[in-house]
Amino acid sequence: MTAKRSVTVTVNGETRTGEAEPRMLLSDFLRDTLGLTGTHVGCEHGICGACTVHVDGEAARSCLMLAVQADGAEIETVEGLADGETLHRLQQLFSKHRALQCGFCTPGMLMTALDLVRHRPNLTEAEIRSGMAAVLCRCTGYEGIVHAVAEYASGGER
Repeated sequence: MTAKRSVTVTVNGETRTGEAEPRMLLSDFLRDTLGLTGTHVGCEHGICGACTVHVDGEAARSCLMLAVQADGAEIETVEGLADGETLHRLQQLFSKHRALQCGFCTPGMLMTALDLVRHRPNLTEAEIRSGMAAVLCRCTGYEGIVHAVAEYASGGER
């Protein structure tokens, strides 16, 4: 049996420490150890994008990263987007444009969209479609998602 290691991360602005086995995935650490269940786990192979979070300011698939690799990192999850009861502007636009249906991919979509707009604020529709294809959605057809991201990119807060 492998000894657990202490992992300390700053997640959504709060320093949190938990124990993780060396092979524990960051997604499992966030969900099972820290109780942040907004990060969804789909394929566990980095393909679907549902588990996307920001690690040190960059979008990352949390199912492809070990918790011990994130020790000392700053992590932003979907739980950190809203300010209390007030939804983040991008969350509001997802609602406005009906950019979600079952909601399973939504956390990954939101985190991917934020990363996309932060790195390229003047996006074309084609660039949005290409960037958002990094997260698989079987329900929406991406139209509402593209419209929400486009509106956010054109004047949303970054």
